[in-house]
Amino acid sequence: MNSTVNDVDLAVLVLENGKAYMGKAFGFKGITFGELVFATGMTGYQETLTDPSYFGQVVMQTEPQIGNTGVNDEDNESDKIWVNGYVVREPSIISSNWRSKGNLQDRLKKDKIVGISNLDTRMLTKNLRDNGAQKCGIFSGSKLEEFGFENSKLEMFVLGEEITATSESIEAVKHSGEMVGAHFAEDVTTKDVYIVPAKGKKKYTVAAVDLGIKAMTPELLSERGVEVHVFPLTASFEELMAINPDGVFFSNGPGDPGSATVEVETLQKVLENKIPFFGICMGNQMLGRALGFGTYKLKFGHRGINQPVKDLKTGKIEITAHNHGFAVDLPIEKSVIAPADSNFGKVRVSHIDLNDNVVEGIECEDIPAFSVQYHPEAAAGPHDAAYLFDRFIELIESSKKAGN
Repeated sequence: MNSTVNDVDLAVLVLENGKAYMGKAFGFKGITFGELVFATGMTGYQETLTDPSYFGQVVMQTEPQIGNTGVNDEDNESDKIWVNGYVVREPSIISSNWRSKGNLQDRLKKDKIVGISNLDTRMLTKNLRDNGAQKCGIFSGSKLEEFGFENSKLEMFVLGEEITATSESIEAVKHSGEMVGAHFAEDVTTKDVYIVPAKGKKKYTVAAVDLGIKAMTPELLSERGVEVHVFPLTASFEELMAINPDGVFFSNGPGDPGSATVEVETLQKVLENKIPFFGICMGNQMLGRALGFGTYKLKFGHRGINQPVKDLKTGKIEITAHNHGFAVDLPIEKSVIAPADSNFGKVRVSHIDLNDNVVEGIECEDIPAFSVQYHPEAAAGPHDAAYLFDRFIELIESSKKAGN
């Protein structure tokens, strides 16, 4: 990172704490704000970018070179890029993959995603680990001058160098939206109900509430003979029941789970009627809240495809994909978990993260409901936790045998 910024498109990353860094514009030129978070996956940048759970966040990749396989039509988790902004160290100058249909830079421009490159992402990641996630802003193109950055002065710096932020840019970052209290799921949920048909013989029907669902999730249910009806988060309990579902699923999604009210009330009716339930990520937090527990914001969150999680029922260690900045507040002392009283009987912690003991799964003992905080659909990521979809099918089957 010793090249000057002469003859390149300038960009500046400004953090909430007042620090600023000189970089090169990557993607669309303009201005964007969001919570700066880091994702540790060495692969899967296209799945990350199109994951609705990242709405409201500026994602920084710890993998130093991004874009070397280009973009394709198969790896999208939704029909658009959802991140608020993108931070990378080195964009690949080529796109080399047999499935590639274009390069990442052009895709970012197409979806108007403001990004910045040529920064020391390792240093910035260590900063977030030490000090926690921060709000940030990316300024490029005409927005630089608008917020007090002078091109003639910026051209004196080298790429990646820390520079002095302008008072205008710092104030703009500080007054941008907060993650705590944000109900972003309403911005990413589907507007209309749609159906993903079962592959092969149809066995069951599941009502899936879209809080920011990834395409791979209904796909994996479909592969198990499930017809999935995907509903917007505003769907009432009566609307879900109108399809006579064998089970209910709540998806992943962005924002603060503490801001959700309609979703929690709907889920409580599902639990009261003992309908088999499975939740992922935001769906895990919704189950925690419906059971009467709280949620809290993690210092810097879990985002990547290499998080070790222990299944406390089997003792198995799984390497898993994560994308969450909040967690369910359940009692846990090291790895010894005692069942906790909830509004619906006994609840136990089923999974924990081995890096920090964060609760990664909960299971009800008196009603047919369980959830995990991570992403067993693993797009991108390992498939260690795919068995959880089979566990959901088994829960539906056992519930039917019990006459529910």
